[in-house]
Amino acid sequence: MADAPREFRTDGCSLYSDRDAKADWCDCCVAHDLSYWRGGTAAERERSDAEFAACVRQATGNPEQAARMHAAVRLGGAPWWPTPFRWGYGWAYGRGYQALSLTEQIQTDRLQGLAEQQGQMQCPSRAR
Repeated sequence: MADAPREFRTDGCSLYSDRDAKADWCDCCVAHDLSYWRGGTAAERERSDAEFAACVRQATGNPEQAARMHAAVRLGGAPWWPTPFRWGYGWAYGRGYQALSLTEQIQTDRLQGLAEQQGQMQCPSRAR
């Protein structure tokens, strides 16, 4: 049986700012963190990254910024990087691209529900 996932945690936009004077895109980052925490297949990561870029583009009105942020997550979010924001960071390092089993889906759904109840699904820089 696979290891149980860790509780969901978000750092907002990781190594990028959460907002500027014109726009706030941190909610895009938190939603993206949720999918990265869960992990899954390479196709699921590609879809998550595309949805992230679309969200940033919508939030900022700036397609160049969305493209930069998309490129950053494509380069820096691979599951083989030993970082706290890699694809599948809710699982032990080394999982790579692996579809979640039904049991794992149930586990991550339960932990997501707990995170929602505890207010952990919001931008950390706004939680203060």
